Amino acid sequence: MDKKEILKEFSADPDKYYNVKLFQEQGFVRKSCAKCGRFFWTLNADRDLCPDDGLDTYSFIGNPPTSKRFDYTQSWKQVEEFFVKNNHTSVSRYPVVCRWRDDLYFTIASVVDFQRIMGSKVVFEFPANPLVVPQTCLRFKDLENVGVTGRHFSSFCMIGQHSVPDLGGYWKDECVDLDYRLLTEQFGINKDEVVFVEDVWAGGGSFGPSLEYFVRGLELGNAVFTEFQGELGKHTTLDQRVIDMGAGLERFAWITMGTPTAYDCCFGPINQKLFNTIGIDSDSEILRKYFTEIAKEIDHYDDLNQVRRLAVKNAGITDKQMQKMITPLEGMYLIADHLRTLIFAITDGALPSNVGGGYNLRMMLRRINATISKLNLKLDIDDLIDSHVDYLKDTYPELDEKRDDVKTILKLESQRYEESKVHMKKKADKIKEKGTPTVDELITFYESDGITPEYLKEVDAISEIPSSFYSKLSDLHQSDKKKAVAELPLEGLPETETLFYKDDPMEFSAKVLKVIDDMVVLDRTSFYARGGGQEPDHGTIAGFKVIDVDKHANIIVHKLEGGTPKEGETVSCKVDETRRSNITKNHTSTHILNASSRRVLGSWIWQHSAFKEDDHARLDITHHSSLSDDEVKKIEDAANSMVKQNLNVNIDYYDRGTAEQTYGFRIYQGGVVPVKAVRIVSIEDQDVEACGGTHVKKTGDIQLIKITKTKRIQDGVVRLEFVSGPGAFEYEKKQEAELKRKAEEAKQKEQLEKQREENKAKAREKIPVLLEKILAGESVESDGIHTKGKLCFTASPDYDDYFHQNFGKKLVGKDDSAAFCGIFEAGPTVRVMVYTGSNSGVNAGDIAREVASILGGSGGGDAKFAQGGGKDTSKKDEAIAKAKSMILG
Repeated sequence: MDKKEILKEFSADPDKYYNVKLFQEQGFVRKSCAKCGRFFWTLNADRDLCPDDGLDTYSFIGNPPTSKRFDYTQSWKQVEEFFVKNNHTSVSRYPVVCRWRDDLYFTIASVVDFQRIMGSKVVFEFPANPLVVPQTCLRFKDLENVGVTGRHFSSFCMIGQHSVPDLGGYWKDECVDLDYRLLTEQFGINKDEVVFVEDVWAGGGSFGPSLEYFVRGLELGNAVFTEFQGELGKHTTLDQRVIDMGAGLERFAWITMGTPTAYDCCFGPINQKLFNTIGIDSDSEILRKYFTEIAKEIDHYDDLNQVRRLAVKNAGITDKQMQKMITPLEGMYLIADHLRTLIFAITDGALPSNVGGGYNLRMMLRRINATISKLNLKLDIDDLIDSHVDYLKDTYPELDEKRDDVKTILKLESQRYEESKVHMKKKADKIKEKGTPTVDELITFYESDGITPEYLKEVDAISEIPSSFYSKLSDLHQSDKKKAVAELPLEGLPETETLFYKDDPMEFSAKVLKVIDDMVVLDRTSFYARGGGQEPDHGTIAGFKVIDVDKHANIIVHKLEGGTPKEGETVSCKVDETRRSNITKNHTSTHILNASSRRVLGSWIWQHSAFKEDDHARLDITHHSSLSDDEVKKIEDAANSMVKQNLNVNIDYYDRGTAEQTYGFRIYQGGVVPVKAVRIVSIEDQDVEACGGTHVKKTGDIQLIKITKTKRIQDGVVRLEFVSGPGAFEYEKKQEAELKRKAEEAKQKEQLEKQREENKAKAREKIPVLLEKILAGESVESDGIHTKGKLCFTASPDYDDYFHQNFGKKLVGKDDSAAFCGIFEAGPTVRVMVYTGSNSGVNAGDIAREVASILGGSGGGDAKFAQGGGKDTSKKDEAIAKAKSMILG
């Protein structure tokens, strides 16, 4: 949808789309910018330039247009107070991790809080009408601007003012009047300072006019009137028109404080701590000039580095001032901003990783660490976290509850970064040798080795960070791909009556509505269809085996083996009750293990995915490290404690909005719920989740849960493989048998070792005697050794490898015309060992290879020493005969 075309159309009829009651009452006039042509509304008839191009742009820096001064948290209190007294409900912020949308990782705007996906459509669900919300939003495309421009943040508070006019709310006239009075009455801004600019918004198939409001060139908010859908010219009015006003809380604080940057008034006491660390006074004319120039020019150039060079020139900044003042300040602001974003994200359950949205979090923490290193700062990150949380906790109390978890995660991640520096240094040295890398090469360095461009700049591998680096990297990790669903000819069929959500009979009759190849559609079914990680039921329909069950929209399709019934028939159906029972136990066990993992490990534990079959199941959880044996035992013990408590498992249906407001967004463990009525499965006060699966009635029905294996399957995700019910008892039996077998093996090994030590002792005594007899030409047949002169052979079971090795080596060492060959059993193999003197006329290697070949194995060595063996013990006698003949002739 071409926004320029929409704006052109709307601006051609301003009375229809933009001219509100306030403009007429107050005397606003409509003007066209002499420079860019945009239309705007102002009380100053002499004004010829829009706010972006005006001479007063960013003139509030050092000279705020208000007598009142409000910092970040105070500004929200002012906004909230104003809207509440004007009949708005104040709603707490939603999580920054967007659990209710499968196409977004993070919440990027306040209106996203109230958007839900139904099929292919976006619908709005508001908990109150009208409302106001202080929504923290995360955006990562402008990371290179953070700390530099004075107004870009990786997380910011979008004040959401939302109203649905057709359901008792208000529309354009009242919205613009409220926003105008918020500025003039609540914040004390002179009405002549307020300028409204005409614009449009389009997205998700809908669009509408909008009015951006500015004060001295600073956009404070944008009132969007989402009114139409379809293509321009063929568009229709939405059934549900929505006011989506978004205002920047950081900017409200900035306009009243007039500080050089928005950062100076939005991070609370953390700023002063950082200022003291780097020894800079933020309140200086130099900084005001520099950041004013940055703010004025940033939208006019694509290259941030060019903007910085221009600001340095226009503000008269020397190289020394840049090095001693500007660069440390930029680093300080970056640290404060990124740390605040990480606090919100980790509080809401996100983890830094190399996967999905976690990329951005790890990237920011590494930027913090690289900046601290580059500026050689001595900072206590835990102390800075406390400063942020203490400042924000009145507005966002949930941050206070999770501060220790945030510290744990960031400490672990920082340690990993430090441990990787040696490797990074080697890579950076190679990069220096090859010359300046491209943006794509820099992305590869980060993706494959975790090397940030800040680190490369710190070690002089690159001179500047390309402006497009972070936006390109962010684009690579925005959303998951949806799997394509096979299309079936199901048009005109009614939705299937789902008996498994009702009485759930294991035997029932149903009418065959349609047959498609080996698949049938029934009018009603108790066969659970694959979904939410739960595998489908099996059983029979009309005597034919049911081998798969899938859901297509609201129609359930059964795949059969062995044949199909005819359309129109009423057939008997039977669900495999044992399979269903086992899967059901595994599914409820998944909920129990998820809750237990969170209790043992930390609040960052969420279900990443799950799989439940009848004889095994797995749960993938979000966790930063592999699990220790102790942690696994604690999770299993906690899970079985819930089983032993025999807790009630309750299933209730709620309107989606009611479920979210009642239980919070932790209900979305299994992903997005694309229906209005949410099925809530609660295990008393231990776990509450939105879930469509089958469950036991009481946890005691599960009897036992056993974790069979855990492994880290990707960065930030750990898999727990487990069994429950009969499968758990069977596993325990196998484990007991395995332990018994290992104990028996250990006992046998101990006995063998003892025997071996005894044999060694005997051999030490016997070897000198045997050597003396053989070298003297005496017979040693009685000792199991056959001789021909000084050529010796034995296959006596009385001798082990220790004897053969020591006897053979000493024999040929005393007489180079001697030779020795011994054959003996060692576990499941028969081994041969041969020693020959240089004048014996016998080749050790030939004998070892020949004998080993008979035994089905291999041998190796040289003419003087060789050994080998094989596992074919049935050929032992043949091997003995061959060895004896080869050495004795």
